[in-house]
Amino acid sequence: MSVFLNHTLRTLCLLLSAAVLYVAGGAAWAASALPSNTSVTYTPDVTFTLRTNIADGKLVFVGDAGTIRGKVNPDLQVPENAVVQINLINGDGAIHDIAVPEFSAKSDHLTGKGASTAIVFRANKNGVFEYLCTLPGHKAAGMFGKLIVGEPVQQAESQGLDIAQDPRAVGEPVGKREPRHITFNLETTEVVGQLTEGSTYKYWTFNNKVPGPLLRIRVGDTVTVNVTNAKDSSHIHSVDFHAVTGPGGGAAVTQVPPGQTKSFTFKALHPGLFVYHCATPMVAQHITNGMYGMALVEPEEGLPKVDREYYVMQGELYTAQKHGSLGLQEFSLEKLLDENPEHLMFNGAMNALSDKYKLTAEVGETVRILFGVGGPNLTSSFHVIGEVFDRVYNQGSLTSPPLTDVQTTTVAPGGATMVEFKVDVPGNYILVDHALSRVEKGLSGVLSVTGKEDHSIFHSTEPIDPKSGH
Repeated sequence: MSVFLNHTLRTLCLLLSAAVLYVAGGAAWAASALPSNTSVTYTPDVTFTLRTNIADGKLVFVGDAGTIRGKVNPDLQVPENAVVQINLINGDGAIHDIAVPEFSAKSDHLTGKGASTAIVFRANKNGVFEYLCTLPGHKAAGMFGKLIVGEPVQQAESQGLDIAQDPRAVGEPVGKREPRHITFNLETTEVVGQLTEGSTYKYWTFNNKVPGPLLRIRVGDTVTVNVTNAKDSSHIHSVDFHAVTGPGGGAAVTQVPPGQTKSFTFKALHPGLFVYHCATPMVAQHITNGMYGMALVEPEEGLPKVDREYYVMQGELYTAQKHGSLGLQEFSLEKLLDENPEHLMFNGAMNALSDKYKLTAEVGETVRILFGVGGPNLTSSFHVIGEVFDRVYNQGSLTSPPLTDVQTTTVAPGGATMVEFKVDVPGNYILVDHALSRVEKGLSGVLSVTGKEDHSIFHSTEPIDPKSGH
């Protein structure tokens, strides 16, 4: 009888232990809750506590205790096969959760400031994995970090050339000058560039940047374009200017083999904001790899003066690896033809307009954004969260009356627009394509506005405390 009772008690203990871990870590974790020898653990081997917060305009996790205390999105290092508990405290009052998808661990949602939850899972695989908040847009806003299990096999450092185009690189306004003959030199290159931290891509570029340089022209100018294909290129490249009246927009005479240069000259007949791109077959592959840019052809009197000008283009990458993968990302023809990109970005890289280059302005200033879509496939619904465009030069037309008071503007692949707006309230304003699931694939940027608050336009209203009356 005693043997039977002991066996029964042991079985109940095992079931109870599994049930506790099942509740804490979620149903999907239960399959790995117990080690192969069915030994029982009543407490986790490693515990971390994170608190949600806002830092530098981003949503983040901040270490709340121990060696990670105060660290933003800290690396969480654990031994292989350890039972790991991650506690999460809501520190900002927004809705959040925490998940480690590789181990099928996901918490419930936290909906109030000070609320807490936890996940428990067994880290039974060696490697580097991601923890994140799964709420739409929250990862893109900054809520992700690394879980490092064991001693991962050392990988080659995933570093590439900085190909992200500086949005401030807008050139000199033409003003009221007379037409002249100007020359632009474009070099086509094939380089391994930095897509985001820990991942790279073999970009094809104009002048080692994505997008290529903004070319600023006056209507009536005579323009010579020299296209040089780098010696170490593997492909023929060319350029098609949508601003050009002539065969292929110049592409018919600029199919340039590696190590050679070809040129053409055109007269700028039409003012406007125009896209240019490589037009060598397969054209869509050349474009998606980064071969696009814009030319601004200003009208005779130039453009009205503004305080800030920025150059922004939207692009797509089609890779065999899933979004978020580390290492070199490889081109996928199948996904390109299916028009199913893994990555979307402004100015060539995931963090180009959020970490590397922030758009900035002071309260009271007028901002102009020269915006285009390299594509090659997706139409953009360009929007700045928290702002209304005072003027939109629809489809890049500078001779048509601008639209006024516009929330979101549509820009086709190979199309452009120019928007202007005055900033009235300090804060961070997020640039997005309002097809908002694309934020999850990297498509966002930040306009940071500083200056004096104007409570007549916007201010936070805290609920009244019935006890204190305020």
